[in-house]
Amino acid sequence: MSKIHSIHDAKTNLSRLIERACAGEEVVIARGKTPVVKLVPVESDVPRREFGAMKGRARVTRAFFEPLPEEELAAWGE
Repeated sequence: MSKIHSIHDAKTNLSRLIERACAGEEVVIARGKTPVVKLVPVESDVPRREFGAMKGRARVTRAFFEPLPEEELAAWGE
């Protein structure tokens, strides 16, 4: 069973309570003797980047290395 913390205690020890919640402990905060919220860690929905995920999907042809036409260079200010 989790320990119930008062709002005053939660404000005073918020960093410690966050660490405990991230470690998997259930942290409940109460107003008076009535539990009102549960502190839980946020699950990350953003996938991590994977090195080499695009390997084999892009190709560079010889045209990539050819000089740009004069009108293209003029558009770039060169």
